[in-house]
Amino acid sequence: VQLQASGGGLVQAGGSLRLSCAASGIISRGNAMQWHRQPPGKQRELVAAVTSGGTTNYADSVKGRFTISRDNAKNTVYLQMNSLKPEDTAVYYCKCSDYGRGMDYWGKGTEVTVSS
Repeated sequence: VQLQASGGGLVQAGGSLRLSCAASGIISRGNAMQWHRQPPGKQRELVAAVTSGGTTNYADSVKGRFTISRDNAKNTVYLQMNSLKPEDTAVYYCKCSDYGRGMDYWGKGTEVTVSS
């Protein structure tokens, strides 16, 4: 399984970006797609996740501003980020947790920079 993330860039505070992550390969029906981020000099953290059944969860810091969604037909997960803040600056990574195979797959990151 390979994951290709895109959509990062430079945006002013208060702006929006939409990240996409396309998965190629065979993934078990039971899975979860996630977005993680790693701010400069900090540890990677979970931002949002969505299961194959559509259940979502979010980090408290992004609730009400970010929305995760997925298109199962396209094997793609999205992260709509609104009301961006400078503290959202990070490299964003997508991850697929394949419960059937007990495997985790990571994509290469896409960088998001929010200027004040």
